[in-house]
Amino acid sequence: MLTLHEVTAGYGDTTVLRGVSLTVGDGEVVALLGPNGAGKTTLLRAATGFLRPRSGRVSLDGKDMTAEPAHRFARRGVCHLPEGRGIFPSLTVRENITIQARGRDAEKAVAEAVDLFPALGTRLRQAAGSLSGGEQQMLALSRAYITSPRLVVVDEASLGLSPRVTDTIYELLARLAERGVSLVVVEQYVQRALALARTVYILNHGAVIHAGRANDITADDIYEKYLGIGH
Repeated sequence: MLTLHEVTAGYGDTTVLRGVSLTVGDGEVVALLGPNGAGKTTLLRAATGFLRPRSGRVSLDGKDMTAEPAHRFARRGVCHLPEGRGIFPSLTVRENITIQARGRDAEKAVAEAVDLFPALGTRLRQAAGSLSGGEQQMLALSRAYITSPRLVVVDEASLGLSPRVTDTIYELLARLAERGVSLVVVEQYVQRALALARTVYILNHGAVIHAGRANDITADDIYEKYLGIGH
């Protein structure tokens, strides 16, 4: 489905990614792990049209998308949820949902979002920016869910959230995977990522230092061998 081949990318005079290759198959869940500053967010941006690679190729369903902007990826079913939630903070919860509905029955979309996350039901008239971090993440994920995406890219889904809210978020990610939606998940909690993913890539200093099946590696291995942390 999504393929990056020898992608180099960065900002200004700074090169962040150095010849990164990655593949996400139809219905595959990929965990993208690595220490802070490894290039994970830059990789997601390059993979979804938010950052044009300096070299290499990004393709979607075999079509070269390297020079295409983010909205072209979105039209082909790619949804990017950046770190920081990816919502419109000045709009109400209802408005955030109905804008994302894109011509679908707006009230049906709202009902679907509330069914996913009942906590949003009492917040529909509230400005999205005034929600708690967990509620903002629920809103961001519900916006993705109602578009029936083919690929969802999530940057730090659990950042700043309580374990209980994180459980709820990961339940929805698992539900998306069960529907056959491809996922790329950047996650600080390695064990959670491995439990969800089929494939794991580990990035460091802008390069892939490990790629393989999630079942073939443990969280302790990743912490000790690749992240340099005794755990």
